[in-house]
Amino acid sequence: MAGSQEDLYIKQVANIAYGEKPEAADAVPEADDAEVELFLNSRRHLPKTVFDVDAWKAAIGNDESLWRRVVYVLNRGGRFQDYSKLKKGNQLANKYGKQINLYCEKSYDSKNSMNGEHFSGVARYFEPGQDALGNLVSQQDEAEGYDMRMITHRTITQTKSRTSGNYWLHAIEPTNFVTLNSVDARRIGVQNGDLVRISSSTNPEGVWDLGNGQKAPMEGQVEVIEGIRPGIVTFSLGYGHWAYGAMDVEIDGEVVVGDARRATGIHANAAMRTDGHNPNTCLRDLVGGSAVFYDTKVKVEKV
Repeated sequence: MAGSQEDLYIKQVANIAYGEKPEAADAVPEADDAEVELFLNSRRHLPKTVFDVDAWKAAIGNDESLWRRVVYVLNRGGRFQDYSKLKKGNQLANKYGKQINLYCEKSYDSKNSMNGEHFSGVARYFEPGQDALGNLVSQQDEAEGYDMRMITHRTITQTKSRTSGNYWLHAIEPTNFVTLNSVDARRIGVQNGDLVRISSSTNPEGVWDLGNGQKAPMEGQVEVIEGIRPGIVTFSLGYGHWAYGAMDVEIDGEVVVGDARRATGIHANAAMRTDGHNPNTCLRDLVGGSAVFYDTKVKVEKV
């Protein structure tokens, strides 16, 4: 059906399957009958709104040969070169073929606006957790008792914001957690389901200031796993909202009632360490300008 998803994506897969040369000279092989049967049987549980073989074939003009090549690619999750073609002699066959600058003059010519020094023109190691003047603030915070490194991750059911009202996804994962290794859980004295608060040296209260006289604590339930390194704490993004319909909002004198299901979980980004020399700015990579997401040291305390 024109304008449907498969009308775009199956054509894209067909382009990959066909290759770069005319007359299918660079095309992948056609899937045999057994492969086609595997492909169809793997999707037999899906409704036609998701998988309609006739619609998929129609998207590429009902070309049976091309359809079998599409199946060949989809069954493998992509198009891959044979391993035997990896090298020519003792060298890689697929050359990058462009200049690689071990010394980057452009980087060296730029200067640190805080101290006037040149940036390094070559790759080098820098101690993590520095502020704009190069002070090792993460080490200072750790000495003050902020002994866990905070990171974040994604869960497949949530985006950062737009899925807070998707109740089908919330049925799968109603909330997120403050995830710790069992070594840290024993040290802190918490177990699965306990409520903890996250704080940092630049947010010792462990709260979000909503700017309207209200504050939201950065508190969440503990999840203890072995699949995270001791000394690390993480939470999945997409939870801990106070907007997006999570709280009551008054519009023209009428209250739009919030839904508590949209407010579940924790969002602890407000604990990210700020740079004392640039207030309200997180630690950052001065060369690239990106935020430093993984060097904030925090406390995790049982509530």
